[in-house]
Formats: sequence, C-alpha cells, structure tokens
Amino acid sequence: MIWVYFAIFLAACFAAGSTGGLFPPGPWYERLKKPSWTPPNWLFPVAWTTLYLCMAGAGARAAISPDNGLAMALWALQIALNGLWTPVFFGLQKMRLGLVVLMALWVSVAASMVALWMVDWVAGLLFVPYLVWVSVAGALNLSVIRLNPDVARHHSEG
Repeated sequence: MIWVYFAIFLAACFAAGSTGGLFPPGPWYERLKKPSWTPPNWLFPVAWTTLYLCMAGAGARAAISPDNGLAMALWALQIALNGLWTPVFFGLQKMRLGLVVLMALWVSVAASMVALWMVDWVAGLLFVPYLVWVSVAGALNLSVIRLNPDVARHHSEG
C-alpha cells in the first residue's frame, strides 16, 4: 500500500517540478551575472529528481503513520511553494519576489522536516537534503539579485 502513496506524492512532486518546463530559464537568466559557485546546469535535473524521490518517500512514510496531520499539511504547503518559485523567478522575472517565495519555502521545508521527523524519523531524514538544496537556492537567488541590482530593481517595478 505504501507504493500507492509514494506514487501519489511523486506525482505531486513532478507536477510542481513541471513548472521548470513551462518556465525555463532562457536567455534572460543566461545574461545575468551569477556567482562563481553557481551549480552547473546539468546538476539541477539530477538534484531535483533525487530530491523529489526523497520527498515522495517521506510523504508516503508519513501518510501511513498515525498522528500525521501536521506533517501532511506542511508537506502540502511546501510542495505548493516549491511549484510557485519557478513561475515567479523565471516566468515573471521577479527576482526579489522569488527570494520571498524561497524564504517561505525554506521555512515550510524546515517545519515539514521537523513534523515529519516527529511522525517517522526516516521521513524527517529524507527532507534534510531538500533543506540543504533550498538553502543553496536561496543563497543563489540572493547573490543573483546582488550581482544584478539594476535588473532586479527594474523587474521589481513592473
């Protein structure tokens, strides 16, 4: 039965991740200055596939556990915020608003990790790489804003 839950959570992850195909980085992002530690482009799909598998596993493990209400609510919140960042940052080209979404995502992932841990420690552990990745993404988002202040300001006005 856990495999049915896993498939449902994985579908939710890939639905959120599909925004990357709908709103690809494109020439606008390529022209931006980025920090030297920016991960290579090939790493993003590899990292997100791995993270989505971990997230789905965490969700499935928690779903079959008792007293999972808060963990499931927070899981739903984080996946919604996960799916929001790409359209905001790449689609609308709103770097500052993207950072706000990422900060909310970080808080929801951290809260999810704790709530999942309380239900099933393996589920909580499966969210640790996700929190690390969202931390790196937040630092990258902030660095891109700082390295491109005129672009960030221009796109915040419109």
